[in-house]
Amino acid sequence: MLTVPNLLTLSRILAVPLLVFLLWSPTPWQYGVTFVLYCLVGITDYFDGYLARAQGTVSRLGQFLDPIADKIMVASVIVMLIAREPVRGFEGPIVTDWHLIPALIILLREIIVSGLREFLASLRISVPVSQLAKWKTTFQLVSLGALILAGALPGQAWVHPLGLGCLWAAAALTLVTGWDYLRVGLKHMD
Repeated sequence: MLTVPNLLTLSRILAVPLLVFLLWSPTPWQYGVTFVLYCLVGITDYFDGYLARAQGTVSRLGQFLDPIADKIMVASVIVMLIAREPVRGFEGPIVTDWHLIPALIILLREIIVSGLREFLASLRISVPVSQLAKWKTTFQLVSLGALILAGALPGQAWVHPLGLGCLWAAAALTLVTGWDYLRVGLKHMD
C-alpha cells in the first residue's frame, strides 16, 4: 500500500546510497550537501509516522519498513564516518580511536534488537518503543548530523566534539534501552 507515509519511508531508504556516495570522498561542500540531505531524511522519519497516525493509514508495510529505514541510514552513516581517514591538518567528522566504542555499541545493539524483535514477533509479542529509546534515537541523529556538519564547517571547532559527545550519550542510552529489550526477550526464552 503506497500511501504518503510509506512513500516517505521509502524515500529514506532510497536516500541511503546517495548519502554513502556523498560521504565516500567528500569535500567541505559535499559535507554541506550531505548534511542538508541527512536533515531532510531525518525530517521524513518524523513525518511518516505523524501522517500515518493522523490520516489513519498506519500499515503493516510502514511498520515493517520504518525501523529498517532508520537502521540502514544510521548504520551506513556510522560506517562511512568510521571509514574516513584523517586529512592532515583537518580532523573533520572522523570517528576514530576511543570513539569507535560508542559507534560499535550502537551498531551491535541495532543487530541484537532486530533479532530479538523478530524472535518475539514469532511468539506474537510486541515490544513498544519506550520514551528512552526515542531519546536514544534523537541523540543518535543529532550526533551523526553534527559529525557530518563538522566536515562542512571545518573552521568551527565546537561541531565535531558536540557530535562525538552526542555519540557517547546515544551509546549510553543504547545500552540501557538494549538491556530493557533483552530483559523482556529473556522472559520468553526457554
